[in-house]
Amino acid sequence: MLEKMTESDSATKARRKLSHHHHMKIRWEEFFKSDDDTLAKDATLVEKGSLVGRVGIMLLSCGTGAWRVRDSMDTIARTLGITCSADIGLVSIEYTCFGVRNQSYSQTLSIPSTGVNMTKLNELEKFVHQFKKGHGHWTLGQIKNRLDEIDNFKTTYPTWISGLASGLACAGFIFLLGGGIPEVICAFFGAGFGNYVRSEMGKHKLTLVAKIAAGVAVACATYFVAFTILRLLFQINYDHAYGYIGSMLFVIPGFPFITSGLDMSKLDMRSGLERLTYAVLIIVIATMAGWAVAMILGLHPGSMPKLGLSPLVLTLLRFIASFCGVFGFSIMFNSKPSMATMAAISGAVANTLRLSLVDFDHVPAALAAFIGATVAGLLASIVRNKVGFPRIALTVPSIVIMVPGLYMYRAMFNFGMTNINIGAYWITEALMIVAALPLGLLTARILTDKKWRHVDW
Repeated sequence: MLEKMTESDSATKARRKLSHHHHMKIRWEEFFKSDDDTLAKDATLVEKGSLVGRVGIMLLSCGTGAWRVRDSMDTIARTLGITCSADIGLVSIEYTCFGVRNQSYSQTLSIPSTGVNMTKLNELEKFVHQFKKGHGHWTLGQIKNRLDEIDNFKTTYPTWISGLASGLACAGFIFLLGGGIPEVICAFFGAGFGNYVRSEMGKHKLTLVAKIAAGVAVACATYFVAFTILRLLFQINYDHAYGYIGSMLFVIPGFPFITSGLDMSKLDMRSGLERLTYAVLIIVIATMAGWAVAMILGLHPGSMPKLGLSPLVLTLLRFIASFCGVFGFSIMFNSKPSMATMAAISGAVANTLRLSLVDFDHVPAALAAFIGATVAGLLASIVRNKVGFPRIALTVPSIVIMVPGLYMYRAMFNFGMTNINIGAYWITEALMIVAALPLGLLTARILTDKKWRHVDW
């Protein structure tokens, strides 16, 4: 009787250890049966395979593309003396590790949602590089402690910092779209409050649809309130209300957009198509929410008042606005200030060049976007070689400021009003630019990365 009770108590304790989340949390420590002092290269195949998988799923949770995840998993596997074959999607990895004597070990891993954390990505890349350099002469205890430490980098900044960064990014964004001081002020407050609400909802693990829709709705409503106050105080022109679009541009899915193109260029079609679908889903939710709020408040897209600045002054202000925009987006992506600053400098150069080509040399917008993205990619390669920051942490914030969110919103607004011809015009303009951006980064990557330019290296 006592023996049965003991077995029952053990089973109850085991059940208590299991995760109750919909995506059950993996208890990685249970895969490692060897002592903490055991060298990784002397571990069992299950332990080696679990280490490869944990590094891969941690990288995937940072928002990086399939190529980088697979490359890091391969590096860990080679260092441990095993072979890894992986199939990678947006939120899941299926992989098999092969050892000696026809042994193999397979796992399927998934994460509940995707996000972006460039500080965590930077630390993981450092870990992979150091592990390779050490030839696997790390103990299992050392590896566990280091990965646990990195895994705790959930969010680098509190939600109010994320809100301020969003406000800074969208304030710069709306100026680049032709907005003046009233639009910049209103977009700062609108985007700041909107992203704060979205971040707070994210902390409580609310679903993607709810937090995107709520964030955009709050952003547009806050813009309208700020504009109304300014109009009462300073009697500004009503045309400044058209800048409300700038307050919702913090939701632009830059990372999935760009990494989808890069993944598809390397024939990682599963990851590429899943990321593209995810990005389109966010855009549809955001634009529909913005359209609904616009209908309630009586807003509609239009032309903002001309700034009337000289080419020299306009170019200088565009450089400053681009710097602020890219820096803000980098902080939203949880980059360290030093990383965000380097991204902002390269992004300001590339985006100012793009806008100057369009306005002063009458270069088509899509071609100018391709040139700007190529320059951003080349500058990121130089910075990576000098400083060591992840290339994607520098390129994507630089490119987000070039994504035609205004065109996308105008397209959806006109579709909602059944102005199909006008909507088709704006969505075509948007698609041309969106296609040009990853192509520009791909061109820069082919020119500067020998490993990337080959099919299999």
